[in-house]
Amino acid sequence: MDDAAVREQAQAFCDALLAGDVDKAIEFMSAELHRNLGEVIALLPLPATETAIESVEAGGAGYNVVLRLVGESETVLIQTRWKDRDGTPTIIEASHLSKTPTTPPDLAGESEAETPA
Repeated sequence: MDDAAVREQAQAFCDALLAGDVDKAIEFMSAELHRNLGEVIALLPLPATETAIESVEAGGAGYNVVLRLVGESETVLIQTRWKDRDGTPTIIEASHLSKTPTTPPDLAGESEAETPA
């Protein structure tokens, strides 16, 4: 397992979230995470409208990958921990780093339009 393999799997995970394919996204998670699937899924802003890999860093026997996930109402940074499981990089941990509300574009435009000149 190397940086490129982890980045490739992380991108495929993000692509599954963008496609709305939660079942496919779950395939990237370890058996341990499957036991607490509800808690893990609750971390994700679904449906995702935008995703990005913020960083990939080696750490100990695995990799820490920070993902930026944008949903309809919030943007979250999720730190994921990836380790080799049967020759495949797999998410073994996930936690929130930050969460910020997303302002709907139409509301931002209305506020500006209503401001007296």
